[in-house]
Amino acid sequence: MQSQNRLFDDFVKVMNGAAGTIAGMTREAQAAMQERAREWIGGLDLVSREEFEAVKAMAVAAREENEALSQRIAALEAGAKPAAKSASRKKRPGAAA
Repeated sequence: MQSQNRLFDDFVKVMNGAAGTIAGMTREAQAAMQERAREWIGGLDLVSREEFEAVKAMAVAAREENEALSQRIAALEAGAKPAAKSASRKKRPGAAA
């Protein structure tokens, strides 16, 4: 009976050692994959969230300014049309230009 326990104890020690080795290999593989992923992502031309938000705010401001200018142009054109009509009415039909 003593020999069976010793054999079983040796088997348990070998299995514990194998489990520790596999766990270590798993951690190393995971760390290597994370490092490669960081290198790959770092090589891409990506912007940070702060830069994205800043450009987004600039685009919103430009869009608002564009709308305001479009409305102003429309108002100016609407105001200029009656003046052009009245100027054409002042000219006499037979007068030389």
